[in-house]
Amino acid sequence: MLSKRHTEIMRILSDEGTVTISGLAARLGVSLETVRRDVRPLTENGSVLRIHGAVGLAGQVGEAPFQRRMRENADAKRRIAREMAKLIHDGDSVMLDTGTTTSFVARELLGHRRLTVVTNSSDIARTLATVNGNKVYMAGGELRSDSGAAFGVSAIEFIAKFSVGHAIISAGAIDAESGVMDFDLEEAEFARMVLTRGANSYVVTDRTKFGRRGLVQVAGFDAIGHVVTDEPVADDIAAALDEAGTQLIVGGTAAASVDHAAEE
Repeated sequence: MLSKRHTEIMRILSDEGTVTISGLAARLGVSLETVRRDVRPLTENGSVLRIHGAVGLAGQVGEAPFQRRMRENADAKRRIAREMAKLIHDGDSVMLDTGTTTSFVARELLGHRRLTVVTNSSDIARTLATVNGNKVYMAGGELRSDSGAAFGVSAIEFIAKFSVGHAIISAGAIDAESGVMDFDLEEAEFARMVLTRGANSYVVTDRTKFGRRGLVQVAGFDAIGHVVTDEPVADDIAAALDEAGTQLIVGGTAAASVDHAAEE
């Protein structure tokens, strides 16, 4: 339940757009930890965005591109993330690439303990580091201004040193013929390496990415163990998953999981 202080936070942000956490604490006469605690439910319901030690009203002009993408189709991404989190247990090792859906997965993993996490995403690293006994390893290199993620040879060489239980990537596009695709060469190369490092491999993506073609192929369906999404897929993609033996997991529906390989 939101309190009077939550209402005051929303009023301040409505008037001023973006305010630092320390600025809010001073305005409200409370501690930094209290402000962080008060802001948490507002960020979880999408009303407020966290940006570099500050908070801003969702939809404000000038918000970071990655944060804007986090709001797009957020309910579907949250359902996908919850379904993905069910497949991970305390003590497991997980590798995630950067993406809004994988960032939602990271937030759902806050209920898990003692995870070993490997990622190139500063957002995912910040979310899961220093909590619940987790160990977080982040690939190095220059962080992109739009996503806060590291790419390139150094990042790929870093993650190649790890073998994890669960390798999870997001997708820019999914096509029945080409499989998983992206629009950026470096992101595709990084995601391709992630898929090879897991005993189990997953693509987490919402319905808007299906039936689209990207610029660069990440992997065919035969290189992917599971596709986790929010709605049943088109017949041509379902047939391609069938042929590859890839498991389709549909989150937030009565039929939460459809194992195509088992149907053959």
